[in-house]
Amino acid sequence: MDSRASDFCCLQVEVCQNPTSTARTTAVTECVQRFLQHSNKTVFGDICLTEFEDEFLTQHVQSVSICDTDLVLGCGGNKPAVSLADAQLDIHVFQLHEDDGPAAETIDEQEEEISAASHWLLPSAEFQGLWNNLIYDMNVKEKLLQYATTTLLFSDRNVDGNIVSWNRVILLHGPPGTGKTSLCKALAQKLCIRFSKRYTYGQLV
Repeated sequence: MDSRASDFCCLQVEVCQNPTSTARTTAVTECVQRFLQHSNKTVFGDICLTEFEDEFLTQHVQSVSICDTDLVLGCGGNKPAVSLADAQLDIHVFQLHEDDGPAAETIDEQEEEISAASHWLLPSAEFQGLWNNLIYDMNVKEKLLQYATTTLLFSDRNVDGNIVSWNRVILLHGPPGTGKTSLCKALAQKLCIRFSKRYTYGQLV
């Protein structure tokens, strides 16, 4: 992919900020953008960077991941190269919640407490890396991510549901052990990171 094509390529960049860091999100975003665009790197797919020469990044950032490139570059082994100096970068900065497992919601039933639900604060350290570890025959992850993103876009643009209709509920079905619950957790984590600019945190129930 030449520089002219790279100008129209928007790469998703997820920046995991150190849990003890108090740096402003805008400062981290600007530093990561300078680092990537001046690195002279060319990417052919997803990459994760954990070591930095920049002192600010070393102090405040755990990892910088260029992810979900299949949505931009396509699937398969012949992905075009993209220069980070030319590509548009959509940077998402987040910090992980490191709670000890989910919180439990209980209800009283005949003088006995029954667990009704569990909920996690997102992004959760428990779910970090789960999205990348889920492998399916079909590109179900990418389709779900695009669907959820499009749904929020329709809401932002006040699209009339009578003109353009879409389901607001996603039903995952399949035999036990095929990854439905894990996919829900991973998708919730991914969306919370992807929309970190509009929501300070999320919850999965």
